[in-house]
Amino acid sequence: MAPETPGTETQALSNLLQESRRFAPPADLASSANVTSAAYDEAAADRLGFWERAADRLTWAKRWDTTLEWNPPFAKWFTGGQLNIAYNCVDRHVEAGRGDKVAYHWEGEPEGDSRTLTYADLQREVNKTANALTELGVGKGDRVAIYMPMIPELPIAMLACARIGAVHSVVFGGFSATALKSRIDDADAKLVITADGGYRRGAPSALKPTVDEAVAECPQIEHVLVVRRTNQEISTYDRDVFWADIVERQSDQHTAEPHEAEDPLFILYTSGTTGKPKGILHTSGGYLTQTSWTHHAVFDLKPETDIYWCTADIGWVTGHSYIVYGPLANGATSVIYEGTPDTPHRGRFWEIVQKYKVTILYTAPTAIRTFMKWGDDIPAKFDMSSLRILGSVGEPINPEAYVWYREHIGASRTPVVDTWWQTETGAIMISPLPGVTSAKPGAAMTPLPGIVADVVDDQGHSVPNGGGGYLAIREPWPSMLRTIWGDDQRYIDTYWSRFEGMYFAGDGAKRDEDGDIWLLGRVDDVMLVSGHNISTTEVESALVSHPKVAEAAVVGATDPVTGQAIVSFVILRGTAEEGADIATELRNHVAKTLGPIAKPRQILVVPELPKTRSGKIMRRLLRDVAENRSVGDVTTLADSTVMNLIAEKLPSAKSED
Repeated sequence: MAPETPGTETQALSNLLQESRRFAPPADLASSANVTSAAYDEAAADRLGFWERAADRLTWAKRWDTTLEWNPPFAKWFTGGQLNIAYNCVDRHVEAGRGDKVAYHWEGEPEGDSRTLTYADLQREVNKTANALTELGVGKGDRVAIYMPMIPELPIAMLACARIGAVHSVVFGGFSATALKSRIDDADAKLVITADGGYRRGAPSALKPTVDEAVAECPQIEHVLVVRRTNQEISTYDRDVFWADIVERQSDQHTAEPHEAEDPLFILYTSGTTGKPKGILHTSGGYLTQTSWTHHAVFDLKPETDIYWCTADIGWVTGHSYIVYGPLANGATSVIYEGTPDTPHRGRFWEIVQKYKVTILYTAPTAIRTFMKWGDDIPAKFDMSSLRILGSVGEPINPEAYVWYREHIGASRTPVVDTWWQTETGAIMISPLPGVTSAKPGAAMTPLPGIVADVVDDQGHSVPNGGGGYLAIREPWPSMLRTIWGDDQRYIDTYWSRFEGMYFAGDGAKRDEDGDIWLLGRVDDVMLVSGHNISTTEVESALVSHPKVAEAAVVGATDPVTGQAIVSFVILRGTAEEGADIATELRNHVAKTLGPIAKPRQILVVPELPKTRSGKIMRRLLRDVAENRSVGDVTTLADSTVMNLIAEKLPSAKSED
């Protein structure tokens, strides 16, 4: 259901799921936490002063004149200030005598394929790449498209762009030539940086042919800079330049000139599969301020001792903010992994945690539910005693997945920080603080210090505790998107037209009896059943709380009696068997957990769910199945055969009155 137009009345989102479990911070972590409860009071007393102090954690070539210029809905932060992002992420650590500290432990998918880059190594490589980009005619303000696998040259390329003031547009390496072309065109990029390919599921996966197909229709592209990763045979053209030929011969000296705080840093396109992609524009000073501070606060990062691993792909905003810019600004040691969690075996993630003694792990709920499906015995084989903080990102985490993650990966002792934020917000907005919060499984809890978020009804009024509605941001924040690239009006219409003076990007939420915030997924995924607005997230959480269910996806299908009916697709845990009564058992479980109104009309046990390469469930395809329509475009799926497997199961769909 799409959000209704302002002025119409609908019942607020039903608040069905109750959760009584609490996990207090470990005493030793609380006593030495980077950020304490005092930060909330400081930010409440002087929000702009709070963000000024966060900005002071960075090195500025020139201090700002004005903290915030707010001309709704357009914000400028730290105007008059000048800094260089690459200097803050690399050079200043080397100058402080920490050049020998590891910046990245890189692990390739083929076993034994690994590299280690210190901050001094990173400085040399970024400088050489910056010089190479300059030789290729790239200057301040030019746009550079980056389409690469998860190899060290990817963050190096991003930092080189930032160093010279070029604007990078990273396109996820799973996107098609059509999607890549549309992003190159929209940004009017003049250079593409890519690789011959990367490794995925045990085999080389080509990237260069996709670039060739896209660039054939992009005459503005002057050069394609190619990293040799897999040594596959590829076609070459006059515009192609190989990384080894141009970067390696450059000087490793390069002066990091300061840039204005509001100079563009990057464009990142939202991954919608229909319509013109939205180029989310982020600028420099405010973005780095908030990514750096949130990485320091939410993960309680101790750069001297922590080994931090965010498992996201750098092609998404999570990788930008919490693999590249936030961790490097804080002088962290990070792990980057090229491949998939099941190659060459299903314990690959835990093997990497054990190998590098990872202390902070940040991953997605969809990955956690997959690990649950594979079985508890797999992580039990590995020593993960180094872990001290776990994080989740990308979508709401259902309580049972949260508890499994804490218990089987964190040995029932690690805090779990469930973070809410978006491509558009740039950095984490709502999250527990591991040394402060008594966390609830499945809850994002409260806005971070300096963030003013609210749950509002159709009219934009705050809902009471126990109520549901729409998640909105009431005050500007440093890492917020500045606009949609080249389209200010679309920016206004998309994010600022639903509620007067508030940012709204389409997420439903509820506020529990304690006032803590729970995310309910996209408002587009809300089902209107017999006059009740029911979140797919809550029904999915109820299903996964059943001991036989590893993962669930729920959609609303047209129903002549109730308007919409709930149709559920479930994957059983590895040890569970599909009995004749499984549908009845699960329907009754949902009714007991959430109430009869949320009981699914139909339960379909499936071997897999349709997901994009980033792990998002494609519910529109499941709605096609639920409403007996021909299935739509499957090209963005990680595995396009999944829909065939689901179709094979259709005759066994179970429904009851």
